[in-house]
Amino acid sequence: MIPPSWTPPPTPALAPTPDPLTPARDITQAHFQAGDQIVVLKGVADGEMWGDAMRVVAPSWHTPTDEDGWRLRDATGGAQTYITAHPRYLVHLSRRCPDCLIYLRAMEDHLLPKYAEHNALIDCGWYTTTALNQLVHVADARGGR
Repeated sequence: MIPPSWTPPPTPALAPTPDPLTPARDITQAHFQAGDQIVVLKGVADGEMWGDAMRVVAPSWHTPTDEDGWRLRDATGGAQTYITAHPRYLVHLSRRCPDCLIYLRAMEDHLLPKYAEHNALIDCGWYTTTALNQLVHVADARGGR
């Protein structure tokens, strides 16, 4: 018997794009709670914002920014099932939060017109993960951390 074919998900096209909004976003750790479902926006897919959906697990120190952060769990698993992130990177999925909706709308207004003609999955290249499994925005990256 021949097993059914499996098509892996498309690899995002990397399109480095400036992100003027996230580094200036003023969101504290208190904005999120353990159990919240969130998304880390990474780019555009078929005319909509795209990112990694995760669940907030526990408070954690975010070494790259020297500020309070959150330990996040990626339900889909992978090499980095748990990561630590700064709260300004996160957007609520589990509730309609005015601050997150304003940020999401601003990101849409900034990005969607730039990629209106693209049908591909576009990764804007804003984030990297350190050896300590800490999600870092390129604007927050510091040498040696």
